[in-house]
Amino acid sequence: MNAPLSVLNLLKKMVQYESLSLEEEAICSFMEQYAQSAGLPTFRQDNSVCFWIGEGPQRLLLNSHLDVVPASNGHPYDPFTPTESAGLLYGRGTADAKASGAAMTTALLQLAAEGWQPQDGQVMVALTQCEETEYEHNGMRALRAVLPKPDAALVGEPTNLVPVVAQKGLLILRADACGRSAHAARAHLGDNAIEKAARDIARLQQLSFTRSDPWLGRPTLNVTMIEGGSARNVIPDRCTFYLDIRSTPAYTHEEITAQVAKLVESDITVHSGRIIPVATDISESIVRACLKVIPGSTPSGSPTASDWIFLSDVPTVKIGPGASEQSHTPTEQVSIAELEDAVGVYKHVIRGYFAGAA
Repeated sequence: MNAPLSVLNLLKKMVQYESLSLEEEAICSFMEQYAQSAGLPTFRQDNSVCFWIGEGPQRLLLNSHLDVVPASNGHPYDPFTPTESAGLLYGRGTADAKASGAAMTTALLQLAAEGWQPQDGQVMVALTQCEETEYEHNGMRALRAVLPKPDAALVGEPTNLVPVVAQKGLLILRADACGRSAHAARAHLGDNAIEKAARDIARLQQLSFTRSDPWLGRPTLNVTMIEGGSARNVIPDRCTFYLDIRSTPAYTHEEITAQVAKLVESDITVHSGRIIPVATDISESIVRACLKVIPGSTPSGSPTASDWIFLSDVPTVKIGPGASEQSHTPTEQVSIAELEDAVGVYKHVIRGYFAGAA
């Protein structure tokens, strides 16, 4: 067995892979071989890889993703050359979310090296493809079809190691205002779809979501696109606009859609509703294990989506090193101290979960 890397050096190696969505083969092979060199069994599906300790029926899953978004303008350093400066590590994916993957991997390898095994249980790390884009190829979605259902999960995303117990969803609705065309000189013969859409948009500004989630507040609704009209002298017979609704566990997407449809004249259809809101009750063992490991920590909610949506039937906490605000930015970075702390946090949460956090 080769000597394992420090979590910092492992993260540096991971950052060097330009692993855009659908381009994770090289980094997946590296992580697969790294786990195998430490003596862990592995399972690979496409460009997602799993490795684990223990074989019992009580299963804890640790998941993070291997893909990153493309480089952007304004990077202070080469985005795929990990660079240390003033206690920070810069590079694409340092925060979102290779730091979590490196820390989860290191935690599992250290537990294995210490001879720790979960009693009647299994701890699995799953590093997956296509979290950022490419829903149809999403690695966590595909793994759920072939792996046994976990009893609890940790999703590694940048939360500054704050346990996140609720996550917003995204519902995109399409509104089609239908009218009747006519020459603009004889507007009374037509029915202006743009005016109908404008009335609907004004009504939607008054829409009140009365139920509030304790971690995420109320859903938000914004008009983000509008298109209508065919010529400057024709009364438009159609106008389409889109609603971006950031949902919370207080409402189902079906409830929100029905509420919007009841309020407006336009025809409402669901353009996208697969990113559902998710939450875990703070009484769950995985939440209690996280809170016990981080004294004084307070659970939080997250406005950003993650692979948690594919674990909506599993008690899950989203937790990892790095700040969410750093995701996808040219200055993406992670605190090296927080990265190193994350290894201990994951190890103690794993031990605490199987010990039955009190």
